[in-house]
Amino acid sequence: MANPYPDDITAYRDSTGTPSDARPESAGHLVSEVVTDISTLFRQEVALAKAEVREEAKKAGKGAGMFAGAGGAGLFALLFVLLAIMFGLGEVMALGWAALIVGVALLVVAAVLGLTGRSTVRKVHPAPTQTVETLREDVQWAQSRRK
Repeated sequence: MANPYPDDITAYRDSTGTPSDARPESAGHLVSEVVTDISTLFRQEVALAKAEVREEAKKAGKGAGMFAGAGGAGLFALLFVLLAIMFGLGEVMALGWAALIVGVALLVVAAVLGLTGRSTVRKVHPAPTQTVETLREDVQWAQSRRK
């Protein structure tokens, strides 16, 4: 059986009969191209994953800020409730009841911030779903190219 890719350069001639440099691509060159493509694809997937994680971290930070706000409001609410109890029991005066009303209002604010923060944190998706989907597509593409 004849070698389909002879090593002799004279075997590669163009239509005029002169030797041509157009040899078929070697397996090493093809493997190099595949490795380069896979490397580029991997870098793009890592960049996509970073972008997704950064976006989800922003959401988590917003929820954490709301939890901090709820904690601060809760601290002040506790302070005013304690002041109201102190003034209410020490001397039954309007000042004490006013402090109690302020304390209750701060408790309402703390509850609203806490519930809003909780709902925001529940919306955070730590897994980079878009990256996982594109990786599946990349695997399918690589398998189809291999055939």
